[in-house]
This record gives sequence, C-alpha cells and structure tokens, in this order.
Amino acid sequence: MFCEKYKRDCYAETDLTFLVEISNNIAHSKDIYKDLESIAKKICEYLHARYCIFTLVDHFQNRIMVDSAYGLTDEEKQKGIYKIGEGIIGEVVSTERPVVIPDISQSEKFLNKIGIVPQKDPIMAFLCVPIVVKNEIKATLSIHKLHRGLDDFSAELKFLNIIGMLIGRNISIRQKEIEELDELRKENKRLKGAKTYKPENIIGNSSLMNDLYELIDRVAQTNSTVMIRGESGVGKELIAEAIHDASLRADKPFIKVNCSALPESLIESELFGHEKGSFTGANATHIGRFEMANGGTIFLDEIGDIPLTIQVKLLRTIQQRQIERVGGNKTIDIDVRIITATNKDLEKLIEEGTFRDDFYYRINVFPIYVPALRERRADIPLLIDHFIDKLNKRNNTKIKRITSGALDMLMLYSWPGNIRELENVIERAMILSTDDVIHSYCLPPTLQTGFSSGTIDKGTLTNVLEKVEKQMIMDALILTRGNMSKAAAQLGITERIMGLRIDKYEIVTQRYKQLSNE
Repeated sequence: MFCEKYKRDCYAETDLTFLVEISNNIAHSKDIYKDLESIAKKICEYLHARYCIFTLVDHFQNRIMVDSAYGLTDEEKQKGIYKIGEGIIGEVVSTERPVVIPDISQSEKFLNKIGIVPQKDPIMAFLCVPIVVKNEIKATLSIHKLHRGLDDFSAELKFLNIIGMLIGRNISIRQKEIEELDELRKENKRLKGAKTYKPENIIGNSSLMNDLYELIDRVAQTNSTVMIRGESGVGKELIAEAIHDASLRADKPFIKVNCSALPESLIESELFGHEKGSFTGANATHIGRFEMANGGTIFLDEIGDIPLTIQVKLLRTIQQRQIERVGGNKTIDIDVRIITATNKDLEKLIEEGTFRDDFYYRINVFPIYVPALRERRADIPLLIDHFIDKLNKRNNTKIKRITSGALDMLMLYSWPGNIRELENVIERAMILSTDDVIHSYCLPPTLQTGFSSGTIDKGTLTNVLEKVEKQMIMDALILTRGNMSKAAAQLGITERIMGLRIDKYEIVTQRYKQLSNE
C-alpha cells in the first residue's frame, strides 16, 4: 500500500502480520545466533534495507561488538568493534536514544569501520535504536536503508523499537553466552600459564575462588597488613591461615584472636600482656598475643568490635611495631604480620563515630573480599563431598552419597549462613538418613520445595502471583507498622497502586498499626 502523506510504502497494514511472524520465531528459538541472523534478513526484506546489524554491549570492557547481521561478511563483522560513545552506535549506547542519519555520505559521525560504500542514488540512510532490558542497555539494532529523498523515518524507528523489545530477552541470553565464552577463554589461558596456587585448607574451584587464591598467593609473599571482608560463615579464618601458611612466616606462630569474644576490660591485657601486680588479680606476668605471635602472624577476627580505646593502642602497634604490657613501662619490639577480618560495614561505623578512620586506613592496606556461598554455587557439590567425608570420620557414620533431588535443593537455596550453615545442614541430614544416602526429605524444612514435600500449588499462574503479591504487601505493612507510604516505597510502587492493591486484597491496614502499638 502506498502512503500519500509521506509518498512511500505504508507499513501499517502488514506490520502486525510481520511482528507475529517474528514473535513466533523468537518463541520457538533453539539457536539464538542463527535466529538473529534470520530476523536480520527478514527486517532487510521488509524495510527495503541493504544491511541489518545487531551489536552487543560489553560494559565490563567498554566496547560494542557486531554479533549478528545480514548483508555483511564475517570479515566485515569482525571490524565492527566500537568503544561506548564512539561513532553513531556508541552514541546510541551512551545516550540510550535512537539516532537517524538520513544520508551517511554527508555525516562526519558515521565512522564506517565495517567498510560500507555510501551511495548517492539512491541515498543510504542509517537508523539505530537501543535494546534495553531491565533498565540496562544490552544491544543495538540498526539498518542501512536505501531511499530517494525521504525525510521522515518515524515509521521505521517505531518498527525497529518494537522488534528490539520483542528480541530483548534473546539478546540478553546471547550476551550472557558470549560473556561465558570469554570467561572460559580467560580461564583456559590462565590454566595453560604458570601453575596456579591453591591453598590446601580451602575447598572450591570456581572462578571467584581462583581469583581469591591468586590474591592470597600474591600478598602472602609480603609483610603487608591484610583485611579480610565477607559475610559471617564464609571462612575468613581459613583465608588468614592460608595466607600465613603460604608466607615466609609459615614455620612461625599463627595466633588467633576473636575480638568480639573478649570483654573490654580484658582485651588490652590479652593483646599486649600485663605485668605482675598491674591490677587486681594480676598475680603473675602475662605475655600477650602479640608477643606470642612474634616472628609470625596474628589474626584479629571481628576487628569491627574493637573498642575505640584499644584502636588507639593498636594503631601505635601497627605503626611502630612496638607494644607495652599493661602496668609496664618497657617498650617491646615485635615482628608480627597483622591480618584482620570483619563482616561489618566499617565505613558506616566510621560515619557513626564508633570506628577510627586513621585505624581503618592502617588495617585496610590489602583488602580481600571472600565471596558468599550463593555467589559461588558451583563449589557446593565439592563442599558437600568434603563435609560428608569429614563428618563420616567424626561421627562414625557411613553416608555414601546424596541424591540429585537433595543436591538440587541445596544448589537453589540462598545460604544466608554460608559454608557454616551448609556444614550444619549436611550433618543434620546425615544423622536423619536411614539408608546411608542423603535424600531431600532429610533436609531442613527451610530447604523443602513444593515438589519434594508434595505441596505443589495447583492454582493458575495468576492465582499464585496474586498470593505472592498479597504476602509481600502484608510483609511490607508489618515492617513499616501500617504506613502505606513507606510500604509502597519499599516495594517500589506508587501510593496509588498500593491503595488499589490493598482494596483488591481487602487488607485492613489499621490492623498493622495496632500490632505496632502492642
């Protein structure tokens, strides 16, 4: 059909049919890469374009790469690499706005890295739109369209935007595939290089753990102060031991101090020692932990719980490598490697005035972050095997294996207690096992799924989602003590939508205000 207004083909009547066809292709996609190539070809045929190009955005390496295209050779695709902000495609990525160049032969922005030959008759235009998934730009879709003096490309832009929304999820999957391949290449390259260091006391082969091992290996050879950070239960003490064991101090003492377990009245004496008669009950001279660790390493766990008065004295010890016993006036030189650990937000404690900033900068020379178990799920099977073997010996049990169903449940769980929680769960399951096998029903109720417990919700998807939505709203109201405004902000919705949902589910907000008063 010909459009009299714009003197061109009109897409209105055929758009829907074409979009349905594209949507079906996407829904039944088995090979994302091939299907994108096929979609690019169909777009060219439909919009009378010479080329159609999909690029992927790599935010980590600040680059944009041609991934799938129609009309380009493999060699031309390989040339299509841009920095974010570079050229027209780079501008689209950085601004997240579409760009139209009616005549590329007249545009200085058109870098033409691929080597396309611009034409004057007909004219070649360039249209590029961003593909955004979950508020993050993942890719771009562009076409080179031949025309004879068009000045309005709004119909093409609208069409390309719709296509972008339809294939956004597939593009995101494709991007993830390429990132995983890059990660595998890096891992392969790393494994082919020098022999990698792996501590004997730590279990894990994931990429995050291998990065951690490399940090341990590097810092172990120095005398630098190390701060180990991570959630409770991730194994910070094991990391400290690994650093000591890999250092030149390995044959010297490794002294551990749990700062949160020592009373404030005794912590100074425990760290620095005391002289006989220095206070009531000091019947003999006591050597502190720093003196015990002389020549070796001292590990100060839960450093965030150290009182301010002790922080001042520790600061002097770190700076001068000298101590004085409580009640004494003799300065003692020490040669100690200091490793600290915490699961607290020290930066927030500094703002609150409960942690000294000068002390923080002294202990934060070489920070090491230990990933949570949910960040390295690939290590869970290895850890399970390790704990089964360890607990079999300790508890005189004979567990032989874990079922795939139980393993799946352990892999899906979020593990707020990290490795410590995993070990406890495995020990409990081993005790409950009656046939030397860990089954899903041996696991705690918090890990049970609907399938394993025979309680699958048989409602429709809408019913299930409504139940979840209602529960989330009630949880938010409990947390905010019935304050609708705060509850809406917590859930990321407007107060109007919150009010509509409360009416829909017949939730009585006054009840939650009464609960807070009680």
